Amino acid sequence: MLHGPQPGPVDDDALSAVYPWPDTTDKPYVRAMMVCTLDGAAAGDDGLSGSVSGGADRSVLRAVRRFADVVLVGGGTMKAEGYGPLKARPEDADVRRDAGQAPAPVLAVVSGSLDLPLDPGGFTDSDVTPIVFTTESADPARVEDVRKRCEVVQLPGEKVDAEQVVQQLHHRGLGRIVCEGGPGLLHQVTQSGLLDEADITIAPMLVGTDKTPSTPMVSDPGTMTLQHVLTAEEFLMLRYTRTTAGTGDAEPTADDVPSAEQGAAS
Repeated sequence: MLHGPQPGPVDDDALSAVYPWPDTTDKPYVRAMMVCTLDGAAAGDDGLSGSVSGGADRSVLRAVRRFADVVLVGGGTMKAEGYGPLKARPEDADVRRDAGQAPAPVLAVVSGSLDLPLDPGGFTDSDVTPIVFTTESADPARVEDVRKRCEVVQLPGEKVDAEQVVQQLHHRGLGRIVCEGGPGLLHQVTQSGLLDEADITIAPMLVGTDKTPSTPMVSDPGTMTLQHVLTAEEFLMLRYTRTTAGTGDAEPTADDVPSAEQGAAS
């Protein structure tokens, strides 16, 4: 950690403590996970974010997911990036149970087309049944296919609205939400004022931006406060939280969620 509350070495098992979650009883907490290169690209020449990621970035991703309730992702991104199932970690079982959480995060997928990989061994084999959000006008045959392996929630409107998705998740008691993209879903979350935290990895490479999707401008961009800077393998991992007018920032502290070590000792 180069900047933040605990400068110095941070091992992998302690990473979750420097990405704490606040209490989400009254409102959800949405954090976005993003990676970009030195020249601002969000994808490599294959069009995928995985090609500009690295081991350090993936360690942070695992740490943020570790005590999340939900991993929220667009169907196109999930399919392109080859998401596998979300599985429980035995070493986290006590902490998650004591917090009233399921054994593993729920994979929540936003898809209007429902063109999703449903073969065994993929995301549908998660330890907790995935939730797929689509529209009321979705193709009935596709809805029935997806429903065989997932819970399907059909929302009103011609397009799945991110604000409704977050509200639905929070209503189910799933308030710790990691939004992993793609760009359209992240734009909706930001535009709707739902984003509480942005966890940005800067990759040490220059790749060009031809494969990076563009998004519309945000009508009312807010400011964010830098909480920490981590470095490993020449990557920089930046944690920003939303700045709240008149009160500083909305920073959850390490006391808001126990680490695995704290949970074992309690």
